Amino acid sequence: MYGIFMQCWVTLKLYGGNGVLLLLLIASSIYLIVAEKSIKKKIMLGIIPILILIGFLLPFTKIAYVAAFDEGSDTYYRLLWLIPTYVTIAFAACKLIFSFNKSMYQRIALVVVLSFIALTGSLVYASGHVNVAENLYHIPQHVIDICDEIAPAEGEARVRAAFPSELVHFVRQYDTDILLPFGREMVVTQWDYYNPVYEVMEKPEVIDAKALVEATRETKCSYIVLSEERKIDGDLVKMGLKLVNTLHGYDIYADPEVLNAGL
Repeated sequence: MYGIFMQCWVTLKLYGGNGVLLLLLIASSIYLIVAEKSIKKKIMLGIIPILILIGFLLPFTKIAYVAAFDEGSDTYYRLLWLIPTYVTIAFAACKLIFSFNKSMYQRIALVVVLSFIALTGSLVYASGHVNVAENLYHIPQHVIDICDEIAPAEGEARVRAAFPSELVHFVRQYDTDILLPFGREMVVTQWDYYNPVYEVMEKPEVIDAKALVEATRETKCSYIVLSEERKIDGDLVKMGLKLVNTLHGYDIYADPEVLNAGL
């Protein structure tokens, strides 16, 4: 049970980014529970967010969710989408601002609240993932081409593929039938946790081929995508993988052992 709780805790931290948003949500909910007179608003924006957060951390909730849904372990974080996060924070901020009687104090409170939100966030246009659009999807074309190469046909089961870190941000924006052993949380967040594929694929300067195959098979990856520039100390083809194609400087390997097992 403790292990499941820690998994939930890590997921919550990853979802919350630098943690400020979660703190704002909790503070806003508590403030509305105390200050809001409307019972409906108190329940919807104050009590329910706190209950969802607590329920999310309970191991029994995750056990039930995983049992009820396919790929439940990968999508458990979506329960947090039930929380009206931004509505709660915005409503609490407005209520706090207008609780002051004098307009001067209201203006000061408004500037303080907006400054706090802005300074604790990040500028989206400063991200390296924001580029001039190459297509209607606003996703790099080489990512689309690689995804099209390995995507399952209509009606077939979804596949899992290990992508290098510079591509993981885009993959599931384009095709949700391609699952990942690790996602952008490993690349763009400050929360570091153990992931077997990430450890052997991204951290070392030279990839241990044997360890990579073992990790991808453990996580049921049907495909491995590697940059041609990455150094690897073995031949994946000799280890049983098949080189499907090379696109835009990336080698695409299929693992027949995983594909044939239907995993």
